[in-house]
Amino acid sequence: MHSGGLTRAELQLWVANRFCYQQAIPIKDAAIMSNCPEPAVRRRWIQRIIDHDGCIEGEGGLEAWLRLGQAMGVEREILLSGRWVLPGVKFAVEAYVTFCRTREWLEAAAASLTELFAPTIVSERLAAILTHYTWIDPEGLQYFRNRLSQAPRDAEHALAVVTERATTRAAQERAVAALEFKCDVLWTLLDAVQAGPLPWTHP
Repeated sequence: MHSGGLTRAELQLWVANRFCYQQAIPIKDAAIMSNCPEPAVRRRWIQRIIDHDGCIEGEGGLEAWLRLGQAMGVEREILLSGRWVLPGVKFAVEAYVTFCRTREWLEAAAASLTELFAPTIVSERLAAILTHYTWIDPEGLQYFRNRLSQAPRDAEHALAVVTERATTRAAQERAVAALEFKCDVLWTLLDAVQAGPLPWTHP
């Protein structure tokens, strides 16, 4: 993607499958909050749900991703129906949500620390799309622009939460293992998309 080597169909497959993951983000964050006994943490963590779901219809990160899909030529109905979502992607996303529902809340919070790397990746992705994929309407890229400020804020909070509470070697090892698990989730998602068959063709 960043080198400009993807076809239109490959980008469309990616945006449709990544939406499955985007939909799960506020659900996993709600799971973390439901397990967290600390009001101060919950008061800040809830902003993540608001960012993705919005306060009213037509706002938030999920809506922005739907517009990204449209800018790439994928209709909203395709994204919302999940018809193009691959089995490996479903499996990875469900595993992440289950992890956040069933593990100790601090481990689930630690898993979110992949956001530490998000600003760099999102910045590179935004620049790559504007440079290499000029057929994509720039108006549809607002999701990435929003994440340039949201992701650092979220990562800073999560890192403080984890480092302040994971004070034993055992707790720190669990936090690292949780982050490794989340990396595996994202890796599995990308592998599934890379290997997945395209359910449509373009002339």
